Order: sequence, then structure tokens, then C-alpha cells
Amino acid sequence: MTSLPQLSVVQFNILTVDPRGQPQSQQSQSAQVYCELVNGVSLELVAIPAGSFLMGAPKTEPGWHPSQGPQHTVNLNPIWIGKYPVTQAQWRAVAALPLVNQPLASHPACFVEENRPVEQVSWYEAIEFCLRLSHHTGRSYRLPSEAEWEYACRAGTTTPFYFGETLTTDLANYSGVNWDYQGKICSKGAYGQGPEGVDRRETTKVGELGSANTFGLYDMHGQVREWCQDCWHRSYEGAPTDGSAWTEADGQQRILRGGSWNSSPNACRSAFRNKLDADAQLYDVGFRVVSDGLPM
Repeated sequence: MTSLPQLSVVQFNILTVDPRGQPQSQQSQSAQVYCELVNGVSLELVAIPAGSFLMGAPKTEPGWHPSQGPQHTVNLNPIWIGKYPVTQAQWRAVAALPLVNQPLASHPACFVEENRPVEQVSWYEAIEFCLRLSHHTGRSYRLPSEAEWEYACRAGTTTPFYFGETLTTDLANYSGVNWDYQGKICSKGAYGQGPEGVDRRETTKVGELGSANTFGLYDMHGQVREWCQDCWHRSYEGAPTDGSAWTEADGQQRILRGGSWNSSPNACRSAFRNKLDADAQLYDVGFRVVSDGLPM
């Protein structure tokens, strides 16, 4: 077991925008952060308080789909969640730890840089990462449930994005234009009254764009789609209301949240849900970790 992680209080700014994507307000906020050290590499986790929220999207939200409803109240326990998606440096540090169930490639990412998110990682490999980290530290690490992910992303907001009613490519890494199969622009990559933007076609360094949400989390909209524990269900009919993962289902498709550099802004909404086979490895898919084994 490693030494206890270090607790600190960090200051950061949060930014909101008006429906056209123009900066509206900025204020200072603080959050508790644990720093877990593994093979000399730090992994920061932010304290998320217990609370309740309305999960899903209203039918009036642009981009609404039946899979994002019905809206329902979920009550959650406190957790710690990664400040950023797991980076390539963090992945390599944990991949070097002893095997638990399956091997991990040390360099799976397509867009190689130490502080960019790891990608091309399957759900099973993300689970192995959490198991190795848990065994090494003696503390419980896992993927977030879908409800935990959305609660952490929204951070008390009810708008499509934690920035407000729209999103811009200055704030998040997503596709600001939409391409057809011939490589031609076929539509504007804008949401609501917001502007179109750039299409970077790759990941960026974590935390490089935009600002944190009220909880102190970065890159929840765009960057890489993030694995959750849950199996895919076509709607929230019968979904748990206690924040736990919904794992009873046929098939191996698992939930992805958050959108990516390769997504439209619609797919980056707090309520947007996606699915993928658990063994899939794509260059816009990563994850972040949760711990409920740390003191609050």
C-alpha cells in the first residue's frame, strides 16, 4: 500500500456563457482535491458532495432523444472523481503495476502526449486499470456509474452544458463543423444559438480549454467519450434512483458519456448518452476514475 494521498484545497474560476456563447459571468470557486501518487505520477481526484438531482433531459431541450428520459430524481452518496480524464502518463504508471485479470498495453493512445487523455482503451481495460490502482493503493477505485457521471458533470446546473445553454470550441474540444463521408462540410457544428467553431481532429492536453465546472472538474464536455460502469438501456424506465450502476442487461454494450473531439456539440450535452461494445477500442474513448474509499 502507498502512503495516504495528500489533501489540498484548490482555487479555480468558473465561466458561464449566454445563449449565443458569449461570456456572461466568471467567478472564483474552491474544491477539495486528493493527489494519489503512483510510480511518481500524480492522479488528482475532486470531492463531490452527496446530493440529489434530476437526471436526463427535458423533451424541450434541443437534441433530446427518448434514451435521455424519463427524467427522474437520483439521490447520491459523496464520491471522489478524477479532475481530468485519465492521462497517458497516469495510464503508463498504472499499466506498469502487477497484472490482476488481463494485460494492459503501455502506449495505447493514437494522439501521443503525456498530458493528453489516454484513448483506444476498452471498457475491460478501464476496469483492469481501476483494479490495479485499487490493489496498489489499498483504496477502492472504479468507473463512475452513469448517474454519478451526470451529477458530477452538471454540478448543480440544469442547462444542456455546465457552461449554460450552448457551447463553443474555445471552451471544449469537439467538432465545430460536421463533415460528410467525402470530407466536405455538410452542416455547422453549432448548438442552439451558439456559434460554429474549429475542428481540431485530435485530443488536447487535459484542462487546456475552457474552465472547470462548479465542482472543479474539467473536460466533461468533449475531449474523449468516457466509460461508465452501466450496461446500455434504451431509456431510464426502471433505472436505479440511488446513484448505483445499472448493470442488469443482455449483451455487452456499456455506457459512454461526455462526447469527444470527434463529436457534435449536441453529443457533448450533460444528458447525452451513447453506447459501445465493452471490448471496443476507439481513438475518441477514454475514462476517469471514482473512489468512494477516501475520507470526506
